Amino acid sequence: MRVNYLGPAAVGVEHPAVAEMDKRRFSPSCFLVEISEDSRPGGPWMEGDVLVVDEALSFGHADLVVAEVEGEYRLFKSHRVGSRCRLLPPEGGQGYFVNTQQFKGVVERQARCWAV
Repeated sequence: MRVNYLGPAAVGVEHPAVAEMDKRRFSPSCFLVEISEDSRPGGPWMEGDVLVVDEALSFGHADLVVAEVEGEYRLFKSHRVGSRCRLLPPEGGQGYFVNTQQFKGVVERQARCWAV
């Protein structure tokens, strides 16, 4: 699933989903991404959701991670087998082995903007 980079979390990106978050609580290694329009409706992630990603964290088994694949930031679930880890798309499909330059960080929080 493709995600769009919004910027560093500590700077205070203007987005309705993160309006209530205290930006001072984020470390300098955190950044924000927004779920793109290619997400499936009704799933745990919807178009417009914002994810807080920490690039200083190492991923383990079953973590949500962001990696750069084919020139795009994408959301994956990690699947660790021994010393190797395969990144699997959260909605199914072909997985990837990525290098350290492609790995961008571990998702630590999700924010959703609810319509009223």
